[in-house]
Amino acid sequence: MLNKFKFTSDALAVINESKGVSYPKTRVELIELALGGDGADEFAVGYEVNGEIRNEAVVTRCRNGAVINYVDPYMRRRDPDCLIIGDDKPSDKPRFGEKFGGDFAAFRQETFDWLKKQELIVVPVMVGGDEYGYPAALIAPKNAGFFACGLADLQYFTNIEEYEGVFEPKVVIYLAPPFRHTHFDGKQIVIHNRLDEVYELLSYNLYPGPSAKKGIYGFLLDVGEREGWVTAHTSAVKIVTPYENEIVMMHEGASGGGKSEMSEHVHREPDGRLLVGKNTVTDEEFFLRIEEPCELHPIADDMALCHPKMQNSSKKLVIKDVEAGWFVRVDHIKGYGTDPYLEKSCIQPDEPLVFMSMQAQPKSTVLIWEHTIDEDTGKPCPNPRVILPRRLVQNIIDAPVEVDIRSFGVRTPPCTKEHPTYGIMGLFHILPPALGWLWRLVAPRGHANPSIVDSGGMTSEGIGSYGYFLTGSVVKQANLMLKQVTDNPNTRYVLIPNQHIGCYEVGFKPQWIAREYIARRGSARFRRESLHESRCALLGYSLESLKVDGQLLNKAFLQPETQPEVGIEGYDKGAEILANFFKDELKKFDTPELDPLGKKIIDCCMNDGSLEDYIKLIPIKL
Repeated sequence: MLNKFKFTSDALAVINESKGVSYPKTRVELIELALGGDGADEFAVGYEVNGEIRNEAVVTRCRNGAVINYVDPYMRRRDPDCLIIGDDKPSDKPRFGEKFGGDFAAFRQETFDWLKKQELIVVPVMVGGDEYGYPAALIAPKNAGFFACGLADLQYFTNIEEYEGVFEPKVVIYLAPPFRHTHFDGKQIVIHNRLDEVYELLSYNLYPGPSAKKGIYGFLLDVGEREGWVTAHTSAVKIVTPYENEIVMMHEGASGGGKSEMSEHVHREPDGRLLVGKNTVTDEEFFLRIEEPCELHPIADDMALCHPKMQNSSKKLVIKDVEAGWFVRVDHIKGYGTDPYLEKSCIQPDEPLVFMSMQAQPKSTVLIWEHTIDEDTGKPCPNPRVILPRRLVQNIIDAPVEVDIRSFGVRTPPCTKEHPTYGIMGLFHILPPALGWLWRLVAPRGHANPSIVDSGGMTSEGIGSYGYFLTGSVVKQANLMLKQVTDNPNTRYVLIPNQHIGCYEVGFKPQWIAREYIARRGSARFRRESLHESRCALLGYSLESLKVDGQLLNKAFLQPETQPEVGIEGYDKGAEILANFFKDELKKFDTPELDPLGKKIIDCCMNDGSLEDYIKLIPIKL
C-alpha cells in the first residue's frame, strides 16, 4: 500500500518502523476502527502516561453511529490558544521555543519516535475536494480510529486502492495524544510546521476541532496567503421563496455566530408560531406567524473557498464548500421537535454517524438533545457535536455559487440602561462595504460562546473570524479581504446579532427572520427611504420597518434604543463600548504593509467617522 504514496523521508521512517499499519479503504472499516475493531459495544481510548494507562475517551456503539465522550470536560471544546508555530517562517502566532523553550526539531523527533512504537492507521483525504483540493494524510495510533473516521468524514476520504497515480500529501497530521499530559500540562496543542515540501500538523489531543478541522483550515489559509485568495469562515444557503425568487446568503462569524443555524429551518412553537423574542425584564413575548417558509438549499456550513479560478464577470463573490462533512453543534436542540429535519437526519441516518458529547448506552439510539453532563459544572456540555456528511444533507448544492448577501453574525448579551453592553444591534443592519470589511477585521466572538473554552466578554476571533487558525500575517489577510470587497461590488453586506436584541432574548431568530425577509423582497437592494441611519455609525443602517408574510415586526427589534428598558442612554453607552472595542482591535492593522484604502477606513473609525464618511470611501449599492 505504501507504494501508492509519496511521503517525506520522515513520514516514511515513522510508518516503516512502526509496529504495523492499517490503511482503511471504506467508511465501514473506519467506523469499525472507531469502535476498536473487535466488535465491542464500548471501547476506551487510552495511552500510557508516566507508567499508567490514562483514558482520553470512551467510544460507544449505538444504532445510529459511534458516540465519543471525552473523559476530561476540557477536551469537549476547542481551546482558542492551541495553535503554535514550529517553523521560522513569518507568523503573528507564538513559536514553540517562545512558548515552551527547548529545540522544536528535537521535540518533533520525539513525537516521531513515539509514533514508531505504535500500531498506526494511515488515512488519505482530499482537502477541498478533487477540483480545487489538496492531498492530505493522517498518521495516527490505530486506537484513535474515531479521530480518523471524523477526519475522513470532514475532508473527502480517499480509497487509496482506487486512487489513480501516486498520492503525494501536501499536508500531514501526526497524532500523539499523550504528549498533552507529558509536555503541555494537559492543554490542547497543535503545532503547525510549514516546511517547503509539506505542511505538518503535529496534534497533541484527540478533539478534532483544533487539527482535523481548524488545523486543516490553517493550511488552506497559508496556501491562499501565498497565492492571493481566501478561505472564508462562513456558511451559505440558497433561499427559494414560495414565489420562486432565489437569493444566496453567505453568513460569516466567529464560532457560535450562527453559521450552522443559517441553513436550519425556522424553530417554531407547538402552535406553529415563531417566538421572536422574550423581554428579559418584563417576560413579555412577541410572536410572528410565517405560514409558508422559504425552501433552503444548503451550500456550506463552516468554510468556503473563494478561489480566483471560480470568480466570473458578475462582480459578485463566488464560493464553494471546502468540506466533505459538517461539524454541527446541537446544543440548541433541547428536546424532540426542535429541528425535525436535523433530528431525523441524526436519529435515522442512511449510514452511521460520529457523535460527540452525548449520553449513550450500547446498542441504543443516541438522541441529539441528550447532551453529556460536564462533571466540573453539573450542566450539559455546551458543545455537543455530530459530523454530518454532505452527501446526507437534503437539497445540498455542490457547484460554485454567486453570493448576493454577505451577513456577519455576532453573539450579543442583553443590554439595559442599568447594565449597558454592546447588545445594541437591531434585527439586522445594512452595512456599506467599508464597514463590512471592518467587521471582518475585528471579528468579535461575542457573548457566551458555546464552542470554545472562553473567559467570556467581547473578544476578537481574529481577522475574518479565522484569526485563531491563521499561521501567517493578519495584515496580508486584511489586504486580501479588502481586495475581495472592492472586486465584488454587487455582493452586499448585512450585520445580524443573535442571542439578544437590547433586553430581548432572541436566540437565532434574527437571522431566520432576516433570511425570510430579504429573500421575499426578491432583490438584494434596499431603498434609502426605508432605512434609518443608526445612532452608532459602526452599525450602518437600521430598518424603519419590516414586514414579513404580511406581518409588521415591532420597532423595538429594529432599533433597540426605542425599547424603554434600553433608551438612548443605554444605547449610547453600548455604542461607546463597541467603538472602543473596534479601536483597540484595529491598532494591529495600522502598519506600512496595509493597503492605503484600508488605512483610510481604519482612520475613519479611529476618528469616529460618520456613516457618510464610510460610504465616501467605498460607495454602497442600495
